[in-house]
Amino acid sequence: MNSLDLPMAPRETRVVVAMSGGVDSSVVAALLKDQGYDVTGVTLQLYDHGAAVHRKGACCAGQDIHDARRVADRLGIPHYVLDYEDRFREAVIDRFADSYLAGETPIPCVECNRTVKFADLMRTAVDIGAHVLATGHYVSSRLLPDGRRGLFRAADPDKDQTYFLYATTQPQLDMLRFPLGGMTKTQTRDLARHYGLAVADKSESQDICFVPNGGYADLIRKLRPEAATPGDIVHVDGRVLGRHDGIIRFTVGQRRGLGLSGGEPLYVVALDAPRAQVIVGPREALLTRRVKLRDMSWIGEGAWRDLPADGLEVAVRVRSTRAPAPAVLHCRDGVAEVELAVGEEGVAPGQACVIYDGAGPEARVLGGGVINRAPREAPAPRLEGRQDGRLTPANGRLARG
Repeated sequence: MNSLDLPMAPRETRVVVAMSGGVDSSVVAALLKDQGYDVTGVTLQLYDHGAAVHRKGACCAGQDIHDARRVADRLGIPHYVLDYEDRFREAVIDRFADSYLAGETPIPCVECNRTVKFADLMRTAVDIGAHVLATGHYVSSRLLPDGRRGLFRAADPDKDQTYFLYATTQPQLDMLRFPLGGMTKTQTRDLARHYGLAVADKSESQDICFVPNGGYADLIRKLRPEAATPGDIVHVDGRVLGRHDGIIRFTVGQRRGLGLSGGEPLYVVALDAPRAQVIVGPREALLTRRVKLRDMSWIGEGAWRDLPADGLEVAVRVRSTRAPAPAVLHCRDGVAEVELAVGEEGVAPGQACVIYDGAGPEARVLGGGVINRAPREAPAPRLEGRQDGRLTPANGRLARG
């Protein structure tokens, strides 16, 4: 077995490296070339890079394509640029806009990996005779006793990217390789300097590559003009506190930028897209202990629909910036449901809930799903006493709907 767990000599093993133009994928290409593999670099042009050529932190466009080509020339490997703009717009950008319009907080990187990179690009790799597709993600994959590959957290928890790869299918995982899973970013940059790569000190790419200046709302309003529908800002107790100019400007857990003055600190608790309402409340209203998931992916043992009646003890991440926390996974009436041992704040519909076999370092990824929108009931009116002993709705009005 060679270092990629294949029973052949490196020179007989064709590897396609997904080269984004950053330091991570460039080092992967250099490492595999140095080990004697037959390496081909492929870079995807994912969106119109005219506005991004001179912008730092943009991936898969403009300067990054140029950088990937320079690295390939330095290593003496073939390099191809594939135009996937139409596919990326359909599979990632349009779905991103629609999800925001529905009151969610989507993660386009998950969708990009699941569709464009690990499906479309993998088919291209197979077409050119590749045995594996290698990327610069900080995750690990290892052979399991049954011959399949498992997906595991990276050795460096601060760089671990399994949250964005939970939707990888088993056939995809069997062909994928992640040579940086056991390294730190510092070690990667040191290797880039060792190989004389011009990108050794290049800055990190942004999470969302196609948003020019972090202005998500402006992009969504351009793609979906109806997204800028104004509405009410409503307290969880039913009071109408103010107005907003579009729910796309808000996300669950947000505190700043609500346009409300005085009183208790308030946070966005939910977004009610059909009513165009931003629901706010005190911090304790953000606490969530039970999460339902849709679009489940599973690469654990057996099938998630066949879980024991009392559920499966797991660890989950409901945000990319949080560590795995203890939970129990259930299948109830064909729906995946997670019970959190300790409530989490700011659990936002549209985000991922990634499931691990434990909370420790290098835990195995079992799968995950998209956090579903919980149906919201109309709030009960907050009642205040009058001098005559009767009760009346607070502020003399109820929230609409």
